[in-house]
Amino acid sequence: MPEAEIRAFEATHGIDLPAEYRSFVAQVGDGPAGPGYGLMPLAVPRTKAREEWAVDDEWEEDRLSGRLAEPFVLTEPLPSPIDAPGDELTRGTLMLAEEGCGIYIRLILNGPRAGEVWRMDPDWGGFVQVSPGFRTWYTEWLQRP
Repeated sequence: MPEAEIRAFEATHGIDLPAEYRSFVAQVGDGPAGPGYGLMPLAVPRTKAREEWAVDDEWEEDRLSGRLAEPFVLTEPLPSPIDAPGDELTRGTLMLAEEGCGIYIRLILNGPRAGEVWRMDPDWGGFVQVSPGFRTWYTEWLQRP
C-alpha cells in the first residue's frame, strides 16, 4: 500500500498505526493471506460475498468517525463470557482477522497495550492478548504446519 494512502488513513482516523503493522501494510500488502479467513484490508473494504457477513459490518464499524482514536478500555485480559457490549470494548482497536463464530483478532492502537494483538471471543475465550506485536503474531501463523 502506498505511503501516501497509509498517511491519509492515519490522518482521517486520528491515529498512528503501530510500526510493525504499518511496515507490513507498506511492504507486503493490504489484506493479503493471513490467519483465520485472511487479513482484513486496512482502507478499502474487501469484496463482499454473495450474502451478508457480520465481519463486513464489524469492518465498517471500526472505520466510523473517531472510533479508532478512542482509548482502548482494557488494561488486563477479560475472561468470558463477556457481558459488556463488544462495541465498547473494541474501540481503539483495529480488526485484523476473523476466525469464525464471532471471534475476531484485533490490533490495539492506543494506550499502554498499543501494538499488542488480542483475540475477542465473547462466548468462550474472553478478550485476551495472543501476541506482544503484529510481527510475532503473523510470523507464528506463517510457521504453523
